Amino acid sequence: MHIVHIASELAPLAKVGGLADVVLGLSREQSWKGHDVDIIIPKYDCMDSNAIRDLAVEYLDLMSFYQGEWHHNTVWIGWVENLKVYFIEPHHPRHFFNRGCFYGCEDDIERYLYFSRTAMEFLFKKQIQPDIIHLHDWQTAPVAPIYYDMYKALAYTKPKIFFTIHNIEYQGKCASSDLDRIGLNGAHYLAPGRLQDRYQPKTINLLKGGIVYSDFVTTVSPNYAKEVKTPEGGRGLDTTLIKYENKFLGILNGIDYSYWNPELDRYLPAHYSSREMPANKKDRNTLDKKAYIKKILRERLLLSEDHKPIISCITRLVPQKGIELIKHALSFTFENNGQFVLLGSTQMPEINAAFHQFKHKHMDNPNVSLTLHHQEELAHLIFAASDMFIVPSLFEPCGLTQMIALKYGSIPIVRKTGGLADTIFDIDHSDLPLDMRNGYTFETPDNIGIESALKRAIDCWFHDPEKWRKLVINGMNIDFSWNKPADLYLEIYSKIVDNPLIKPSPLNYNI
Repeated sequence: MHIVHIASELAPLAKVGGLADVVLGLSREQSWKGHDVDIIIPKYDCMDSNAIRDLAVEYLDLMSFYQGEWHHNTVWIGWVENLKVYFIEPHHPRHFFNRGCFYGCEDDIERYLYFSRTAMEFLFKKQIQPDIIHLHDWQTAPVAPIYYDMYKALAYTKPKIFFTIHNIEYQGKCASSDLDRIGLNGAHYLAPGRLQDRYQPKTINLLKGGIVYSDFVTTVSPNYAKEVKTPEGGRGLDTTLIKYENKFLGILNGIDYSYWNPELDRYLPAHYSSREMPANKKDRNTLDKKAYIKKILRERLLLSEDHKPIISCITRLVPQKGIELIKHALSFTFENNGQFVLLGSTQMPEINAAFHQFKHKHMDNPNVSLTLHHQEELAHLIFAASDMFIVPSLFEPCGLTQMIALKYGSIPIVRKTGGLADTIFDIDHSDLPLDMRNGYTFETPDNIGIESALKRAIDCWFHDPEKWRKLVINGMNIDFSWNKPADLYLEIYSKIVDNPLIKPSPLNYNI
């Protein structure tokens, strides 16, 4: 099967969040399973070009329509982690992807509308005819209506469109005139069955277009798929998803164990695995190695060398991630004889200023460390050195960090929401067998909720080391690889290629 992923991010060269890791991990697993996989992303000026091998020009002068004119583009080809990647470089006077950033520009809508139209123009003019075009989030959702209402009329009809919602919070809302810029009739889409926003009838919702015009839609965990079909979780798209629920499914993301694995992690000073600490023996090899890495982390971050657990958090500092709960967890941790390590970053000025103030407040505290810019090597060291890892998100479509933490023997403490509820099962309260329980959870996103889970975890670490050791083993032995999720994606691809589950019929759709 020939699969083309069109996305705004790709690890490790263009990464803001989990989307980049998912596109890489899923694509690589599909390729390993014998399928022909291509990826199309923008050619950002700020991406890590060192991660690209054999970069060369593939299409020297691709013309693409925008705002009544045809503009020049260069399409490059290169290899990233043994995957073929096409990079679209616009020569538009607005320099859409030469901004020194991935997102955060006032014209992000225009940038990704231009990219979506140009990506389709490239596939059409090169006559690349994949079985599946897999789109990701609002940035590439416009490809779906562009394909069905523009390129199918040009006899480009083979591909089926597959769309994944990674975070329904971000929907790409814009004016109908923005669609006019890429050659669509924007006013035509201001209808309930097309791209009209549910609550703002004069507004286009690009994410909705991905749902309506795709042959199949997924999101990134089964529990999140349930949540987004509720008024609270759907952010205005719940009725659309319920209407199209016969082509909608939640598939849990995976982890790339070739990159996130303490047995071979190139960033670690020592390697370990759960095989070195079998449940029926007193072999402490893995725990000794974690203690050694813990010592190195403490030296690097100037933390005191005491018999205390390290509780860590690696996250984007945005409201979704429960930033007030993170602050409270920090205070609660060192008040309860623990150490707290935060590795976080944000593009939001107010939050950035608040956390820099917070860092200054705790500057001389030997039990607290805050690093407010991402460092990949440090992230790996923190996962390996930590005893516990908090994810107190207000909502979380899937979450990858809690699954990574488990692999490194760091016990997650999470809010029971979205994909966190699909992956972390409370050691004290879950109905699952003991060997399937792997962390601590809380439900209410307030100080009392996170304190209840933190206190149980800290007490266990200090007073019941054998229970803690078994918990660590449980977590490290769970398989959250891409193997099973990739099989599910491939199964759905095959079904919509051989016998489409649903054909878009927006003219007959009414909420």
